[in-house]
Amino acid sequence: MNKIHKNINNYYTDKIKNHGATPKGVDWNGEDSQLLRFEQLSKIINKDNFSLADVGCGYGKYCDYLKSNFKNYNYKGYDLSKEMIKNAQNIYNGKDVEFVHIDELNNISNVDYSIASGIFSVKMQYNETQWLSYILSTLEVVNHKSKNGFAFNMLTKYSDKEHMKDNLYYADPLFFFDYCKRNFSKNISLNHDYRFNMSLQF
Repeated sequence: MNKIHKNINNYYTDKIKNHGATPKGVDWNGEDSQLLRFEQLSKIINKDNFSLADVGCGYGKYCDYLKSNFKNYNYKGYDLSKEMIKNAQNIYNGKDVEFVHIDELNNISNVDYSIASGIFSVKMQYNETQWLSYILSTLEVVNHKSKNGFAFNMLTKYSDKEHMKDNLYYADPLFFFDYCKRNFSKNISLNHDYRFNMSLQF
């Protein structure tokens, strides 16, 4: 596990231990915003009967959304935090649902689709250059592992200044659209019309 992954692991392990299997346990404000993000990211899925990797799955809440909206899928949730995986297994483990602790992103399986919700938001002590490098290397892996497409969300630099925090990363949507267009796919959707987030689908 590299240094950034260790710090991510420690950060989110503390969150789940302090707040349990709740939105605050994965550093979200509440269930409404959590559901909204699931809805946006799931636009990448255009059919039933698929495999999906939930990269940074937390305690597995996305499983509820999938169950309500799709059929015949195989889900694997991956997280750097063993504590997150333990909580997810206690709540959701069952047929066609599996949770896996990983030390490195290369350990995720090849799938039809991948989603990554919120994994790029908290940069902790890292500067903009270091965190951007981490994001781009992560996207390279996710792209390689995803046969039909992937989706991720990020905070945007167009967020209201009074809501912005020093430990969070606020992305330039135009940079990421251009980067992903040039490196991953000609078919990209950039969604910047929901609260303080943007999402990209491929």
